[in-house]
Amino acid sequence: MMNRWSRVLGQVYEALAWMACAMLFALMLVICADVFLRNVPLIPGLRGMPATNDLSEAFLYLITLFAGPWLLRLGQHIRVDIFLRAIPPLWAWYCEWAVDVLGLLCSLVIAWYGLTTTWDSLQTGEMFIKALTTPVWWWLAFLPLTFGLLAVEFLFRMHRLMHGERAPREEAVSAA
Repeated sequence: MMNRWSRVLGQVYEALAWMACAMLFALMLVICADVFLRNVPLIPGLRGMPATNDLSEAFLYLITLFAGPWLLRLGQHIRVDIFLRAIPPLWAWYCEWAVDVLGLLCSLVIAWYGLTTTWDSLQTGEMFIKALTTPVWWWLAFLPLTFGLLAVEFLFRMHRLMHGERAPREEAVSAA
C-alpha cells in the first residue's frame, strides 16, 4: 500500500516539476520580451512590460515550491554529507533519521502556518497591489499544499530508510 501511494505521489511530484520547468521557460520569455520592448519601440507609448517584476517574483516563488517535493524525492536537494561519511555507518543512519524527523516537523509546521495564513488572507480579502493586483491567498495557497507534500515525502523517506541498509543514503553528490 505504501509503495503504491509513493508511486502515485511520485507522479504528482513529477507533474509539479514539469510545471516548474514550464514556469521557468515562461519567465525567460517574459523577461526577454520586457527587455526587447524596452529597447525596441514597437508599440507607441509602451516601454517594457510593467508586470515583469511581479511575474518574476511570483514565478520564482512557485518554481521553488513546485520543484521541492520532486527534488527531495530524488535526493537532489542541497546535501552536505561529509560528516556522514566520516562517522560509522550506523551513526550516520541515525543522523539520517534525525534529519528526516526534523524535516517532517518543519514541513508540518510550515504547512499549518501556510494553511492558517491562507485562510486569514481569504477571510480579510487582502490584496497584492502592484502592477498586477491579485488576492494574497492565491499565492499563499501553494505553501500548505507543497509543504504538505514535502511532509508526506519525508514519511516515505523514513519508510525507505527503515527498510534499507543501516548506513547513510547514497544520493546526490557526495563529498567523499
